[in-house]
Amino acid sequence: MTTPASAPSEMAFFSLLARCGSFSATARELDVTTPAISKRLAQMEARLGVQLLNRTTRRASLTPEGETYLAHARRILAEIDDMEQLVSSAVAAPKGLLRVNATLGFGRSHIAPLISGFVKLHPDMQVQLQLTVNPPPVSDDAFDVCVRFGEPPEARVIARKLAPNRRLLCAAPAYLARQGTPRTPHDLAQHNCIGIRQGDEAYGIWRLSSGKRTETVKVRGNLSTSDGEIAVNWALAGHGIVMRAEWDVARYLRSGRLRQVLENYQTPPADIHAVYPQRHQVSARVRAFVDYLAGHFEKSSTRAAGMVADW
Repeated sequence: MTTPASAPSEMAFFSLLARCGSFSATARELDVTTPAISKRLAQMEARLGVQLLNRTTRRASLTPEGETYLAHARRILAEIDDMEQLVSSAVAAPKGLLRVNATLGFGRSHIAPLISGFVKLHPDMQVQLQLTVNPPPVSDDAFDVCVRFGEPPEARVIARKLAPNRRLLCAAPAYLARQGTPRTPHDLAQHNCIGIRQGDEAYGIWRLSSGKRTETVKVRGNLSTSDGEIAVNWALAGHGIVMRAEWDVARYLRSGRLRQVLENYQTPPADIHAVYPQRHQVSARVRAFVDYLAGHFEKSSTRAAGMVADW
C-alpha cells in the first residue's frame, strides 16, 4: 500500500504523463527509460485497481477514471504548493503550475503577451493558457484563473475587476457612406449587423439605453461568427455594423478605419474580471498573477481614457 508521503509523488508523475501525452516524452522529461515509465504507471494502476490510460499503438488516452484522478491530482498538488508557500515565507516568490482560461480574441491579443511578461518576472512559474469561445462553468476545476467579460458569476468565487470596458457599435466609413448612418436603435433593423455568437447572451438581440429607457432591437445580417476578431475584420472590410468591446476596436476608432455609431446610447457593461475559486485566495501564484494583470490594465485604462478624449 502506498504511504501518504509517496502519494504526491504519484500524482505529480501522472500529471506530468498526462501533460506530455506519451511515455517517451515523459521519459525524456524525467531522464529515465520508456519501460520505466510504463512500469511505474502499471504499478499505480495495480494499486488503485483501475485502468488510468487506454494504450494503443499510436497514443495513450485517459480513461474516465484517469480523468477523475488527474483533475483531483492537479487540485491537490496546487493546494500542497500553496500551503508550502504560505507557511515557508510570506514574501516567497510564486512558483508552480497556474492554469488560465480566457476568450479567444482577447486571450490571444492581451492575455498571452501578459503571461509572457509574467513568467519572465517569475521563472519558477509554469502557466498553461487555454482559449475558449465561451467561459467554462464556475464549477469547472480545470482552471485556476478565468478572465471574463461582463457581470461576474453569482457563485462562491472571487471576482476582481481588472478594468472597465464598454461595448461600442461601429462600422467602416465606406459602409456608412453606402448604407447611411443609423440615428436611433430602431434604424439598426435596416442595416447589416455582424453577429457574434458567444456566451449565454441571446444571439441577435442588442440592447441600447439612453437615460432610463432601454430599447431591445432584433438585428440581422449575412455574417456571423464565434470569433470577435473575425467580426471586427469583417466590419473593417465594410460588411456592416459590429458591437464589440472598446478594448478591441479603440485603435481602429483612433485611426479612422472604424466610426462609432449611436454613440449617445449605452450597451450592457463588459467590464473585465479575473475570476477564481475562494480556495485560491491564499495562493501566492494566483495572487501574483491577478495583481500583475490588474497593474497592467490599470495603466492601460489610464492611457485609454486619454485617447478616448481624442476620438
